[in-house]
Amino acid sequence: MSFSDLYGSGEHVRNLGHFAAIVNMAAIDGEISQREEKLLRRFASKLDISDEEYIKVVDNPNAYPIHPPNSYERRLSTLHDLFVIIFANHEMDEDEAHLLKRYAIGLGFSQEQSEKIITRSIQIFSGELDFEDYKYLLTR
Repeated sequence: MSFSDLYGSGEHVRNLGHFAAIVNMAAIDGEISQREEKLLRRFASKLDISDEEYIKVVDNPNAYPIHPPNSYERRLSTLHDLFVIIFANHEMDEDEAHLLKRYAIGLGFSQEQSEKIITRSIQIFSGELDFEDYKYLLTR
């Protein structure tokens, strides 16, 4: 058995940590809905998480630490994935918002950056865009 077989690649370990964070977000309200389950399966596939790993992560997501990406764009992509799972039920509760802020800081965003990004993302995902922002996004 090789070293990489024992510990996995760095990218795969980051993917497991990211997937565990997504599972935490889906399960924060106590139960994973069918829609959330479908999204979790999609993210697992996207992140190259095996069925066996999927079960382990869903059973104990806290066993997988965050391994933040190096680039700003990848950190934003990670947050985007979390917003997709949070808004699967079209709302965000206080527990989800608190965990998301902690996760954003864990990804390497400052307190100020994380608050700005999260506030703006909530506006975008909840459809609270004003006309100027809507127009900007369409013409971009």
